[in-house]
Amino acid sequence: MHSAAMQQRDAPPATGPLSDPGQQRDTKGMGFCGVVLLLMSYALIILTFPFSLCLCIKVVAEYERAVIFRLGRILEGGAKGPGLFIIVPCMDMIRKVDLRTVTFDVPPQEVLTKDSVTVAVDAVVYYRIYNPVIAVTNVEDADRSTRLLAATTLRNVLGTKNLSEILSERESISNMMQNMLDDATDPWGVKVERVEVKDVRLPVQLQRAMAAEAEAAREARAKVIAAEGEQKASRALKEAADVINESPFALQLRYLQTLNTISAEKNSTIIFPLPLEILAHFMHKS
Repeated sequence: MHSAAMQQRDAPPATGPLSDPGQQRDTKGMGFCGVVLLLMSYALIILTFPFSLCLCIKVVAEYERAVIFRLGRILEGGAKGPGLFIIVPCMDMIRKVDLRTVTFDVPPQEVLTKDSVTVAVDAVVYYRIYNPVIAVTNVEDADRSTRLLAATTLRNVLGTKNLSEILSERESISNMMQNMLDDATDPWGVKVERVEVKDVRLPVQLQRAMAAEAEAAREARAKVIAAEGEQKASRALKEAADVINESPFALQLRYLQTLNTISAEKNSTIIFPLPLEILAHFMHKS
């Protein structure tokens, strides 16, 4: 049992991808050759001083971080920066990582919707790298991988939606895509901040069919509105006729008012007023 515990304690550290943002590789186990090379590099730096400072001193901007590999291992402390730091030129390799938010357009994707309609949809994605060490060690190219995953996710999400849902529920589709991308890119040290569906392009034949359908719907609504207006007008005329019928002189006054309105127009029509009482007398005889 004692020997097994000693073997477990002396076992080398794991060399797989980093899964914990705070986990760092140990650089003390470089071995004899690594120590010799490190001492020789320090001696070379001292012998060529101060000319070696041009190769030893590096500076990264405020929005950048430098991941340093010494003989293939990441140095303790994680990413360096911002500001000035010193490296060993013969042994260290630097990978700079930009921490600013990156924006890219997802190329238009030909998507077959749930109701068998082919549409071309494009989107825009905003993301940033929040852990430079994981972004360098866990994925070969975080930017390219995120772009490819965004295009695939866009097709997968829109394939489960109808055309009406794609046109009317863009915000919910964007939120769904953001959550899916964020969960998938979290092991890469990438944070997807925002996803927006930019444009939905329909086939020309479908656009014509939808335009014809909308025009027919507008004409139907116009006919319904005109019929309702005629109905209201007929009711108003019936009420006016009932009011005029209550007084025998009201119809004569309305007749004279109509003659006054017609005479105000410039035309050559001659109208001979005829008292309605005479017609009523003849109608009474018949």
